[in-house]
Amino acid sequence: MSIQNLEQKVRDAFATHFGSTPDVWVQAPGRVNLIGEHTDYNDGFVLPCAIDFLTLIGAKARTDMVVRVVAVDQGGAVDEFALDAPIEASVDNDWANYVRGMVNELQIAGYALSGADLAVAGNVPQGAGLSSSASLEVAVGQVFKALQGLDDLHPAKLALLAQRAENDFVGCRCGIMDQMISASGQPGHAMLLDCRSLETTAVPMPADLAVLIVNSNVRRGLVDSEYNQRRKQCEDAAWHFGVKALRDVTSAQLAQGAAGLDPLVWRRARHVVTENERTLDAAKALANGDLEKMGILMAASHASMRDDFQITTPGIDRLVEIIAGVIGKTGGVRMTGGGFGGCVVALTTPELAQKAIDEVAALYRSPDGLPGTAFLCKASSGAGVIAL
Repeated sequence: MSIQNLEQKVRDAFATHFGSTPDVWVQAPGRVNLIGEHTDYNDGFVLPCAIDFLTLIGAKARTDMVVRVVAVDQGGAVDEFALDAPIEASVDNDWANYVRGMVNELQIAGYALSGADLAVAGNVPQGAGLSSSASLEVAVGQVFKALQGLDDLHPAKLALLAQRAENDFVGCRCGIMDQMISASGQPGHAMLLDCRSLETTAVPMPADLAVLIVNSNVRRGLVDSEYNQRRKQCEDAAWHFGVKALRDVTSAQLAQGAAGLDPLVWRRARHVVTENERTLDAAKALANGDLEKMGILMAASHASMRDDFQITTPGIDRLVEIIAGVIGKTGGVRMTGGGFGGCVVALTTPELAQKAIDEVAALYRSPDGLPGTAFLCKASSGAGVIAL
């Protein structure tokens, strides 16, 4: 759905529910991680980019302390809560808790807010691992920044508050990557994020580079328990090496320190240590426009996720095989996201990306018989006010 269609849906919902038109428009994008998987909670490095799928909010300030929200994508469901009373989780609308949680964190941070009417719509595919939740949280923060002149709410601070909203209010233990790239993305650039220091570096991408995302439509099972197990294994490995996090272990130390460590835990650690190295190398390759090197690194990343971290599925592996067969040395492809289903991401030329889409349509089906769902994207800007 185009931004023009989103705009019209928001205008219609605003008129229907609030009897007026928005004064302020903001957007916040979804994201895809190009490389750097399960490195975030190990204080490591990730390389995401914002994509041109987004959450759009039209908003108007109120003179009281009431916040009203209509969610266009939830059948026009409406949520309402007061700013001068404790903000509690909604038991009726899960989507509303991302809004409530963000507003709650703004207040905890000391911002004196007043009421607003918001209408929300988005085209970030939900459940595909492209971070529709972070997009919504960041967009809500951006709305109140714009409406109420919160000039010191810079992108990094906005991202941290959005992460806290998801961790503490929604109850999802996520890292900082999704919110940071949604708040801070730059058009035509990926972002190298140091998950320890939160230092970011804009990494230019070739102007003609296509970002292809394909949802495997594989049902994701046991994600939470497997994720928690991987985190525990990484923590055990860090303790074995006497460091705060696996970020602090080199490949040489890993090779020399295997004695006394469970072989499976050692393999988990090897993925994280080598993935950090690959991510730093990928940032350089991308900035240099070296698609062949990028392809080698992405292939190694996928193999590591498959063999050492064991988070891919046969369907995901098949998608990667099909796309790699099309693009050859002109780019790369790998699983992206937490694993056990979800999406793959490919970087290549627009022509090869379209050929890959055609091959996936012809050759891929999920275990349930579903085709892959392809999204052709470009690296886009982070959250901000837009003129419509």
